[in-house]
Order: sequence, then C-alpha cells, then structure tokens
Amino acid sequence: MSKLIVTPEIEPNQDGSILRITPESAGWQYVGFEVLRLAEGETIARETGEREVCLVLLGGHADIRTEKQSWQGIGKRMSVFEQIPPYSVYVPDHDSYEITAKTALEVAVCSAPGQSSHEARLITPEQVGVETRGYGNIERYIHNILPEQEPADSLLVVEVFTPNGHWSSYPPHKHDRNALPEESELEETYYFRIQPEQGFAVQRVYTDDRSLDETLIVRNGEAVLVPKGYHPVSAPPGYNCYYLNVMAGPVRTWKFHNDPDHEWIMNKPGK
Repeated sequence: MSKLIVTPEIEPNQDGSILRITPESAGWQYVGFEVLRLAEGETIARETGEREVCLVLLGGHADIRTEKQSWQGIGKRMSVFEQIPPYSVYVPDHDSYEITAKTALEVAVCSAPGQSSHEARLITPEQVGVETRGYGNIERYIHNILPEQEPADSLLVVEVFTPNGHWSSYPPHKHDRNALPEESELEETYYFRIQPEQGFAVQRVYTDDRSLDETLIVRNGEAVLVPKGYHPVSAPPGYNCYYLNVMAGPVRTWKFHNDPDHEWIMNKPGK
C-alpha cells in the first residue's frame, strides 16, 4: 500500500481514536488529523498544548466543553451523506476540550500550530459557507467550515461532496510553494467516506517533474497525505464520495496553481 494512504483501525483504541495523523507520522511540519468514534455516554478530555484544534462533528450529537466555554447537545446530522453542514468547535492552543457523546458519535480532530490569537467558539451549520464549484461532471459541493476569512492561526478546514461519476479537486491543482501572491505552501490531508461503503475513490498525487506520481485507490474511512503536488479525485459511477480537507502551512491563505496542461478545462466558453 502507498505510504500516502492512512488506514483506520477496525475498533477505536482506549481514547476513542480510529485514525491518527501527526506531523511526525506524516513527515511534515503543520497538519495533524484524527478521527474519534465514541459510544453514547463516553467522554474524552484532552489538552491542546501548542496546537489549535477544530473539532468537526462528522455524525452524532455531543456536549463539548473547553476551559471557558461549553455547548450542550450540539449536532444535527447522523451521517456526512445527509449533506448538511456540520457543527464544529474551534479550540485555541493552550486550552483543553472535553467531548461527551450524547449518541453514537464520530468527530474529526483537525490541528495545526497555534499562536493563542483567538477564543474558543462554536461554528454552527448556519455559519458554514455552502457553495457549488465546477460544472458538468466536475461539479461538486462545498462546506467551508474554517476558511481563511474566519479567525484561526493556521487551520483551514473544508468538506467536499463529489457525486458519483464526477471529479473534484479538478482541474488538478497544487499549493506546495511559498510563492505568494501566486501560490501558498500548504500541507493537506484528505479524509474519505464512500457511499455505499464497499466502494472506493481514485486520487492521483503527482508533481511536475514526476518525482512523486502515484494513483491511489482510496476506501471508506481512509485518509490520504498530500505533502506536495497536484491531487485530483474521482468518484466512480455508483459511489458518492465525501472528503474532509485539513490544510496548514507557514501562511494561512489558500492560493493554488493549476496544472498548466489541464487549466484549459476552466476556460471553456461560458464557464
């Protein structure tokens, strides 16, 4: 299996984790990602340390408490494929969070270096920017959970729904050079869910010089590391694809560069 694919555990470990990516395990500097699965009534508590965190409720309801704030009974969807925006909680570095599952619960823990610049806050579904990108069979649907217009120190967090038979992260684009204003350097993780679950998605990760050039078969619950290069995604016919992106780098802005060979696709008349 490719070193870019991270496979989940069958059962949660003692702190509820079924998938964990750290900067050390990924071999990079900024992005951390984890998925927690809790049974109804279970509680976990953690310190954030030097890292800011965005807790994204993938499915289920929860009580969440930080050092100064608390929110009771948050959550709306039970599955990401309800395709409604999630509840999320932003927690700064040098804080803590406690999650109590009010139902069966899955939570994504997105993290990156913090600078103690912001307070903990709830991000409601109504605060999530919803948009459609692309056209035809490159149309996909976006939930901007923590975009650069909203306060955070490093984190950028977004959900993408790719209908069956469609492509996303397309035309192929990259963001691996600190060359602003044209391009920003951002590490990125993709966390995939597939409907029906026996399906798969296809993701290619490649650089201009092809020193990295992999085509990945990604299954339900797996994550992909994108340290550099272009990274388009395809959802095969019959299988809808969801992914949660976490990005972070030296500057908190998303400026991407399209693969010149394929940029013409977005220049189609009337698009």
